[in-house]
Amino acid sequence: QAGKTEEQSMVTSPVPGNIKMRRCGYCMVKQPMRAKHCQLCQHCVRRYDHHCPWIENCVGEKNHPLFIVYLSVQLVVLLWAWYIAWSGLHFEQSWDWLQHNIFLIVSFFLIVVFTIVDLLLLISHLYLVSCNTTTWEFMSHHRISYLKHSELENPFDQGIILNLWRFFC
Repeated sequence: QAGKTEEQSMVTSPVPGNIKMRRCGYCMVKQPMRAKHCQLCQHCVRRYDHHCPWIENCVGEKNHPLFIVYLSVQLVVLLWAWYIAWSGLHFEQSWDWLQHNIFLIVSFFLIVVFTIVDLLLLISHLYLVSCNTTTWEFMSHHRISYLKHSELENPFDQGIILNLWRFFC
């Protein structure tokens, strides 16, 4: 049963509005719409976004706003570290200076790389939140039955302001 596709495991239930509830092929529990079974955590997650290797946990309905806060705080710390590393660099053109400051230079470039990665992650998640979609839905919309057969591009979008309000408040 675990090998069944999502459409094969659809089960009709007495839910108002003729909504089809899916049954997880692994847990065998009824999944609400937008839920997904995480292969790494081995449990179903409501409003599944993704499994994050940084926090070693799934990002879903209950911790997605905290994940955005985590990325924001991480960005602030990286910008602060960037400022500290930059203020420690006093450029001179000598090999002696380079030998004494190589660790600071390498640290500075690593901080810049991590800052760019974190900034791009934060921007992409804020964009997805403003569209009221998840990373999983955005990347796999062609495989998800309730998005594949929908007439709308994103049936959950309620406008940027209302999406942000419902997400953060």
